[in-house]
Amino acid sequence: MFEVSAECSELVVRSPETPSTYVRLFDWARLDEHEAAFAMEAVADGLHARLDSVSVSVWDSAGDLTEFLDALADDFRGWEGKRTWVTNQLALTATFHAGGHVQLRWDLRPGVFAEDSWTCSVTTTLEAGEQMSRLSSDLRSFLHQG
Repeated sequence: MFEVSAECSELVVRSPETPSTYVRLFDWARLDEHEAAFAMEAVADGLHARLDSVSVSVWDSAGDLTEFLDALADDFRGWEGKRTWVTNQLALTATFHAGGHVQLRWDLRPGVFAEDSWTCSVTTTLEAGEQMSRLSSDLRSFLHQG
């Protein structure tokens, strides 16, 4: 499900049931003490989308991405509706489903105001609780390396 190298140089998130569908974060760089950037790709059957620079910051209006994932993991018993975290290049929407599973829809786009705008969506499904906690922890390690 998660593949994090020893140096935390990449993070791959995939559903255990559909390993050919995944999102990968890699080529991390620290922009300043509060902001990081990384490349990201989404892969599914017949689909491959890549962004060379996605930046996330504790100052994003959406809030800290790891805190968003922490809240999803803390609510392992479930919630109603959708929860969404959005920045210019990435939107992450979480939906809780019966059986204790969380669907994460990763929407990549070159930017809200890009001339040649496109959006790519890939969905991964994880177990609420343990797998969500691990994702949050692994993402925190990836974003705060260096």
